[in-house]
Amino acid sequence: MAIGIGGMVGGGIFAVLGLVAEQAGGGTPLAFLLAGVVALVTASSYALLTVAYPSRGGSVVFIDRVFGVRLATGVVNNVLWFGYLVTLSLYASAFASYAAALFDAVPTPGWLYHLLVSAAVLVPTGINLVGARFVARSETAIVVTKLVMLVVVCGVGFTTVDTSRLAPGTWPPIPAIAAAGMLVFVAYEGFELIANAAEDVRRPERTLPRALYLAVGAVIVIYVAVAWVTVGSLSPEQIATSSDFALAEAAEPSLGSVGFVIVSLSAVLATFSAINATLYGTARLSYAIAKEGELPAVLERDVWSEPVGLLITCGVALVLANALDLADISAIASAVFLLVFGLVNAAAYRLPARRRVRHVVSAAGVVGCGAALVVLLVSTAQRSPVALVVLAALLAVAGGGEAVWLSRRRDVRLQDGADT
Repeated sequence: MAIGIGGMVGGGIFAVLGLVAEQAGGGTPLAFLLAGVVALVTASSYALLTVAYPSRGGSVVFIDRVFGVRLATGVVNNVLWFGYLVTLSLYASAFASYAAALFDAVPTPGWLYHLLVSAAVLVPTGINLVGARFVARSETAIVVTKLVMLVVVCGVGFTTVDTSRLAPGTWPPIPAIAAAGMLVFVAYEGFELIANAAEDVRRPERTLPRALYLAVGAVIVIYVAVAWVTVGSLSPEQIATSSDFALAEAAEPSLGSVGFVIVSLSAVLATFSAINATLYGTARLSYAIAKEGELPAVLERDVWSEPVGLLITCGVALVLANALDLADISAIASAVFLLVFGLVNAAAYRLPARRRVRHVVSAAGVVGCGAALVVLLVSTAQRSPVALVVLAALLAVAGGGEAVWLSRRRDVRLQDGADT
């Protein structure tokens, strides 16, 4: 649960809360709820697949075992890895924004921003190199701390919320609220990291499904409460001017400057733990993709008992975190995870099931992810066509690279057969 909540309650909620509130207005809590329903249905499919195929490869193994190792599945698996790299840059950006706000460095000088972004990636990488047990212990401590802070802020904030700012009259059309919810879907993606811990926990067939349901359910409640307090405490103009640290700004009406500091510190801890958990899962993801024969064998090697993919992920994330725009990062990452989650739901649908309701839930997950992806792509095309170009380039690189790699594997196998 600590790994899952750490992966969810992190950069997503803090980085894009202001952006979503600008688009959804008083309907922001509903936007988070809609995205949470899609995540909860998908968590049900992960619970089924985790029991059927326990592995630290998670989504990669699920897709390959059900659909087979082929070009299409290889592309999806590589896109998933790229999605994590983009998400890490989102978390690092949020870490830098709130850390700067905590020290009253707003607007943030360029050199300080890049220093904080880089530290946000490098320090958790060092923690991961220490080992999985230390990651779990550090995650538990950080998750408990930030959740306590969020509960305090939301509990006090509910007493000063201006409910007129949340009334249906302040809502944009429902399609706009749905589009905003899908933009923030990246804030829910971290739950699937629980599946990557299958080889590191006792009784995974019992522990992991419980962790998935409890983690996603708890985070839905947290997000709706946070959205309620934020929109109910700030005017649209205040949200627009403080979108990078909107939640910290929302704490000031009820808690004063102390509230601003508490939330900023909570955001720093949250984004740090999200990076910590995501690096843990991403390193194992690259290892699993390589084991499936869809990436070079060098990614199967270990460095200090950790997959070498951890260091590669760190390097790429450093570049992305210092180069990409926040809104575009969120749209690209959300689209990637909706695509992958739709396929995971389809994989769960193909599993034999004793109860028909499981097939119905998995089918609902496929439809939900597909519809959400369409809504997100249409709204992104209207807001920032550049993000769609980047997404298309990402898919092209994943497809071209996978085609070349599979071709090389086929040639090697043919050569081995000729030699034999």
